[in-house]
Amino acid sequence: MTAGPTAYPLPWWRTPAARQGLAVGLVGLYGVSAGALGVAAGLSVWQTVLTSLLIFSGGSQFALYGVLGSGGGAAAAVATSTLLGLRNGFYGLELSRVLRPGPLVRPLTAHLTIDESTAVALAQDTREQARVGFFTTGVTLFVVWQGTTLLGALAGEAMGDPRAYGLDAAAAAAFVALVWPRLVGRGPGGRTGPLAAAVLAMVLTLVSAPFVPTGVEVLVGATAALVVGLPRRGGREDDPGPPLPVTRDATPGRHGGPHDGHVAEELP
Repeated sequence: MTAGPTAYPLPWWRTPAARQGLAVGLVGLYGVSAGALGVAAGLSVWQTVLTSLLIFSGGSQFALYGVLGSGGGAAAAVATSTLLGLRNGFYGLELSRVLRPGPLVRPLTAHLTIDESTAVALAQDTREQARVGFFTTGVTLFVVWQGTTLLGALAGEAMGDPRAYGLDAAAAAAFVALVWPRLVGRGPGGRTGPLAAAVLAMVLTLVSAPFVPTGVEVLVGATAALVVGLPRRGGREDDPGPPLPVTRDATPGRHGGPHDGHVAEELP
């Protein structure tokens, strides 16, 4: 008797989640501008690389280098960078439920929790694929980002002030690209909520700039946006909440039966 065709689960590196992670990880190429701006802000090449390794958050790094480069103090630069990085902590709360990392990989998971890795992980249907998407994105982006940051720092040291070449605009462009989907999406105030918070932050930043030390105006605007953007307890929520579990068909096992294979764990 001839056996029917046999189907096997795909290896993790051939799954859609892995392909998405590799593709998204390539956005780290713009780390070259972060490296150049770090040197322009007065940091050495190795100081720029070290801050990139420790922070690993494009928005926070650009904020740090931007405040230092404009003459702001170290305290204002660190505070602004830290405030912008707080969003990764909120991502971590959701990812801990989705990924359920063990104690040994939890520090690595925390360090790789950024906008891109979170987005890819939360787009998956099963816990297994969420982990594949998260770590593929995070590791790829980390390697690409650190390499291009080093190249940018070396190039920035050789070329002088990168602002003469317009590289400082890359920081603003990259940051706008990160926040734009949130500005046009739904928030606690509906579709206008995120945009209103952004406008308020911009106005407060411009108004406070003449009266506060350099770099503090960014902190003022960001703090106001954070307070306004927080969902109100007991208020109406436009966000329908986490998606319902999606049932994925079982992968046929070695004997071709429809339920003999491994069934991936569904997300709660």
